[in-house]
Amino acid sequence: MNQHCDVIIVGSGLSGLSVARFLHEKQPELKVILLEKEGRAGGAVQSFKQEGFRAEWGPHGFLDNCPEGQELIRLAGLAGRVQKAPLGQFARYLCQQGRLVALPQQPQKFLFSPILSPMAKLRLLGDLWIRPILTEQAIGQWAGRRFGKAILPLVDAAITGSFAGDYQRLSMDAVMPGVRNLEKQHGSVLRGLLRKRKAGGGKSPGLPAMQNFPNGMEELTASLARGKEIRFQCQADAIARDNNGWIVQTGTEQLLGRRLVLALPVNAALPLLTPLSPPPMSEIPVARIANLVMGFAGVDIPKAFGFLAPEQENRFCMGAMFSSAMFPDRAPSPMVLLEALVGGRRHPERLELTDDELARRAYDDLKQLLPLPAPPRFVQVLRPASGIPQLEMGHVNLLAWRDDLHARHPDLHVTGFGWDGIGMNEMIKHASLVARAIADDLRAGPTPAEVRPVYF
Repeated sequence: MNQHCDVIIVGSGLSGLSVARFLHEKQPELKVILLEKEGRAGGAVQSFKQEGFRAEWGPHGFLDNCPEGQELIRLAGLAGRVQKAPLGQFARYLCQQGRLVALPQQPQKFLFSPILSPMAKLRLLGDLWIRPILTEQAIGQWAGRRFGKAILPLVDAAITGSFAGDYQRLSMDAVMPGVRNLEKQHGSVLRGLLRKRKAGGGKSPGLPAMQNFPNGMEELTASLARGKEIRFQCQADAIARDNNGWIVQTGTEQLLGRRLVLALPVNAALPLLTPLSPPPMSEIPVARIANLVMGFAGVDIPKAFGFLAPEQENRFCMGAMFSSAMFPDRAPSPMVLLEALVGGRRHPERLELTDDELARRAYDDLKQLLPLPAPPRFVQVLRPASGIPQLEMGHVNLLAWRDDLHARHPDLHVTGFGWDGIGMNEMIKHASLVARAIADDLRAGPTPAEVRPVYF
């Protein structure tokens, strides 16, 4: 053995860095080594800067309604650098019949919104009398049955905005287990929400805010990585268990650790775990996107997060973010910055287009919805190397397999992009559980299924 340590963390993306930082807070004396196959930490979190424009290759922010996320910001020393865009102060738009319509985020406003017809709104109450189906369901199947087919474009938009996915393929049980638990326990989602609110004193939590940093999202992962022992260009080729702990084989050495954390995207972790126990699937689907960073002059964009387009609208872009409206210094004055998203699970063929063709078609699409009198003066097409994991039908079987693996190997912890979700708060929350389990010498159990609010 070339190296002995207390904890080996494979992967220095957001999950691995979060485990390391939470663990250091609990037990700073532990020797922790992170292995990273690339030459940089941060994984999918990566920021872009050129000619005064700031954009993101990966996530564009995360909400401030997760205590673990807020704690991580504090531990990273960034509490004073957070930029916030409150959901209550910024509009969100849905493309409906070729025009942008403001989306209500509060139930009382939804009742008076033209998004749904009066009959479609009345149909939502059908949830109170529809008995739950206990087997795994796709999101589209589940939502259409409980709330009516008129709601599906809204569901589609929400899934497009988070997963760039297909709501007819994604598993409701894997994506929103907390909502499914409410339905199963109370026989109705609406009834469960009412009882949950009553148990909480009848108060409804206020709308959260989207968070970012002056130098982009990469400022968070760069701060978390500072001072950590990270072996870059060091890929884990195999893992094995012996009487002394976990052996991780890299290209040049073997490392021995008392605890092992695989903080990797699902498809990167499965080959390492397969020798321990064959998984129910060899890989999960991913959705790849292109982010078109577009700078415009002489354009007045609304104070809004952006818009999303359901598939039935037949748009070229899945949606666009009004980045310079959300956060300061995203574009040199007096320019504005839009980030348009193309591709996703449904349209991977669009990513085969050249950068010039992508930019032309995206602009042609956007100018039908927004006041864009002239083409962008600045364009950069970002093609992230990592795709977005899709929690499609059968994902619950993969999670059950992981739980069984944890039960047989309490000193092995599997977390990362696409296991329990794809949101930053979801990954940070599970990283906190893993760190606590290691510090308490306990295994990390399944993340408690919470009812996650849907924000467009």
